[in-house]
Amino acid sequence: MSVAVDYEQAGELKIGQVGIANLRIRTLDVERLTEEMRSRVQRAPNMFGRAAVVIDFGGLSQTPDPVTAQALLDGLRAAGVLPVALAYGTSETDRLAQALGLPLLAKFRASYEKAEGGVEPVASAAPKREPAPAPAEPARTSRPGISAAGAVASTSVGLIQSAPVRSGQQIYADNRDLTVLTTVGAGAEVIADGSVHIYGPLRGRALAGAQGNTKARIFCREFHAELVAIAGHYKVLEDIPKELRGKAVQIWLEDEQIKIAALD
Repeated sequence: MSVAVDYEQAGELKIGQVGIANLRIRTLDVERLTEEMRSRVQRAPNMFGRAAVVIDFGGLSQTPDPVTAQALLDGLRAAGVLPVALAYGTSETDRLAQALGLPLLAKFRASYEKAEGGVEPVASAAPKREPAPAPAEPARTSRPGISAAGAVASTSVGLIQSAPVRSGQQIYADNRDLTVLTTVGAGAEVIADGSVHIYGPLRGRALAGAQGNTKARIFCREFHAELVAIAGHYKVLEDIPKELRGKAVQIWLEDEQIKIAALD
């Protein structure tokens, strides 16, 4: 008597890029770092509360020892965020990640650091570790798990999103501008390596210059954003003047500070 064999996988594993916050450690002061993160969470709990965070020790001259690094992880968890990995780095970083029981996140897509020749990705400047197979590249119009419903690619005007971007959705324009013709709902996220143009209410998050383009801007018709960011610099709703809420605004970066002005 033959027995039916179930070849269906119980879990489907896909590897790609995801939106995770990167915490670049500049001064290894556990107490100070914990208090800074606690302040961020208190000011914007909907944005930072239980946020997944990658810890990047690449800004330090020396990799911390496991005891100090573990104290930092514990402090950040107590502050309200969830450290999930270390940023790709040297062989010392690899050994530290193993000691902490954390993965290394390679090719992290964020540009917070200025190199001598301009802006460079945080993790891409780190020496390569062998063997280190790179994650599978996502589709050019969107990352895995990022909704592209209603999106139309154009070589002249970038990526056009005609359908509303709803809570939980994330739209990404790779190496181009993003134009949203309608609403970006609360809990939704729109990201572009270029500028972001929104012709409806912005209630979620908008991130322009995702690969470090400091000249990128954000334009929206009705401003209620949970968070806006340009080249890694950000402001949350609590930091935005109340007189600008609900207005048509433009957002740009000047002297490494986010500037917001009404368009009317």
